[in-house]
Amino acid sequence: MNTPVEPVVSTLAETENLIAWRAEEPDGEITFHLEMNNVTLHFYLEEWEEFLRLAAQLSKKAKA
Repeated sequence: MNTPVEPVVSTLAETENLIAWRAEEPDGEITFHLEMNNVTLHFYLEEWEEFLRLAAQLSKKAKA
């Protein structure tokens, strides 16, 4: 009988209302998750990298 393998989860960053975490799935795929109150966004690696580029652009604009 095969026992299900759970993903290995680690927290990347956390604030009072937000948390970003990653999960290494049993098949080797890495997924990223951004929880904002009652909403969770799920990203594959390529999507996460694009999101980080977007966040960097937003940060630059907000400081201008």
